[in-house]
Order: sequence, then C-alpha cells, then structure tokens
Amino acid sequence: MTERPIEPLIVVGVDGSNHSRRALRWGVEQARMTGGRVHAVMAWEWNRNPFAIGSAASLTAEEEVVTVEEAARRKLADTVASSVGTSPGVPVFRRVEQGSPAQVLVDASKEADLMVVGTRGYGGFKGALLGSVSQQVVQYSASTVVVVREGDEADD
Repeated sequence: MTERPIEPLIVVGVDGSNHSRRALRWGVEQARMTGGRVHAVMAWEWNRNPFAIGSAASLTAEEEVVTVEEAARRKLADTVASSVGTSPGVPVFRRVEQGSPAQVLVDASKEADLMVVGTRGYGGFKGALLGSVSQQVVQYSASTVVVVREGDEADD
C-alpha cells in the first residue's frame, strides 16, 4: 500500500481588503507551483458595543452571532470568487472562525506549511509598514510567513 503524499497547506488571512486579495492570489499561485492547497481564513468578532446602531440591535444574542458569522461567510466567498475565480486550479477551502483575526491566524499557522498575509487590511494607520494583524502573525506564527507587500493598485 503506497501512501499518498500530503499536499502542502498554505493558509491565507483574508479580510476582504485589497491587500488580502493580493495575498490570496499569491497563495493560490504558490499552491499551483508546489502542488499545494489553500485555506482562505477569515475571522469574525461579535460586536459587544451596547451603543452599536443597526439591524442587529433588535436581535437576540444567538441570532446576532448567526447573522455576523453568516455575513463573514458571504464576504469570504465573495472575496475568494472575485480574487481567484471559481476554478483557480488548486483546492481553495474557505474557513470562517470566531475570534480576533491575529489569534485565529496564529492558531491556523500550527497546521500550515506556509502562512500568507497582506501588509495591512481594514483598520490601522495608512502609513504603517505592516498592519497590526500581520505584525502579530509574523511574530507569533508557528509556520513560515510570507507578507505580500502592497503593489501596483492597477492589479486590484
């Protein structure tokens, strides 16, 4: 009985930003070259702000969690489809997990052969070299990390 080689796992942090789209495209291309597979990972956190305005204000806590998680699932699906298409040529799995983005990605790095993040996503300061999430992933990741730098905006 021959063992089937395990495909290298490339985990890509995705938040819907142009930086994460670029990181996802890079990760998929790397998977093509190495015979790997990609897990596009998006984190979501429950907004505990009692003054939050919006349709979620009238929902129960359980309904709000389902709504926020479902919104993250849709955003991830849309981001993957718009970044690499519906048939990118390598397996691309979508994972949505509750928690802070940095912690979710650091946890995911424990099973990854390679972690890929963009230089910065939503939030943070425009002039920062790395976003806070990328910086934490670089610092605490259990696997090798590739930070895909900002490139020509015409690429997006």
